[in-house]
Amino acid sequence: MEGTRWYAANGTPPPAHIVPAEETISVAAAHQLMAQGSAILWRGDYPSARRLLAALGRRAERGRTAPAQSPADTFRRQRLAQSHRAVLLGRLLVPYEHDWWIPLRGAPRVREACVQAYGPSSGPGVGSLRELLGVIGSYEWRRKGVEILALGGDRVHPHYGVFSPVRGEYVDLVAEAELPAGGTAFDIGTGTGVLSVVLARRGMRRVVATDTDARAVLCARDNADRLGLAARIDVRHAHMFPEGRAHLIVCNPPWLPGVPRTPLDRAVYDPESRMLHSFLTGLADHLEPGGEGWLILSDLAERLGLRGRTELVDAIAAAGLRVVSRTTTKPRHSRAADRSDPLHRARASEVTSLWRLAVA
Repeated sequence: MEGTRWYAANGTPPPAHIVPAEETISVAAAHQLMAQGSAILWRGDYPSARRLLAALGRRAERGRTAPAQSPADTFRRQRLAQSHRAVLLGRLLVPYEHDWWIPLRGAPRVREACVQAYGPSSGPGVGSLRELLGVIGSYEWRRKGVEILALGGDRVHPHYGVFSPVRGEYVDLVAEAELPAGGTAFDIGTGTGVLSVVLARRGMRRVVATDTDARAVLCARDNADRLGLAARIDVRHAHMFPEGRAHLIVCNPPWLPGVPRTPLDRAVYDPESRMLHSFLTGLADHLEPGGEGWLILSDLAERLGLRGRTELVDAIAAAGLRVVSRTTTKPRHSRAADRSDPLHRARASEVTSLWRLAVA
């Protein structure tokens, strides 16, 4: 790897050992090399590289660990297996030349997608084919946008590394809940900015949206501008709450306690539920008199045994808050109906809630 530029948007460390290969290598031989820690730099045509990656993925799936006894153990084993699979498949590499040109037969033009994820090219180098496919997919999401029913079919455009609001049930909860009196709102952990847009469309005169991720800040600003709401939505790079108070503060924190491994993971996993607890403990100090905090949260963590059944309500009370009301909805995503998923029972019974909170 010495002297070779390494491209990895997710912060994956460069491989210590790289072996060149082309179509003559078998799936078994490629798998053995990669399982031993070597990366394979592909020298054949691009379609063959994609076929090899798919075959390696199927081979890795066959080695999955059998489900454990408890949902929590099953979840942890499943996530560990997914992590090992991602590391293994990430060792199939493709070369880049200047300006993100891939010098392989049949390779697509990926300049626009790579610039979105990595920025301008720094010259020849190598990167993971699996990550590249994710970069291309993310570019298509951003180009086409995601239709939001709560916005009358208008679209938001997720940037690379920013979680796409494909699970519309949580957006619908915010679109339908009764607004408190007053015209200012904070949107904590805004992501694409979709909830800020919903609140502005519903009549909030000023929305301050915050996020710790620079990509999310740019994404939310872009979406507010696209939808003609840049004058009413102020997007800031900040940890949790901005200065001041608001009549309404909304937060849709990561739903599962756990360590994120990729930028997208940060929208799902939160070590020790820190963001959730920071929202609850800081809420009272940032609400206007008579204001409300809206916590949008799935109970999947409770159903998996990753969070205690009373932990959330106990934390609400400990923060000096009371529950005004709670509105719930069932998931509509495909995984809730996938009976082959070892966690199907938990996913199928999952409930997403909007907790309306006020100072006790």
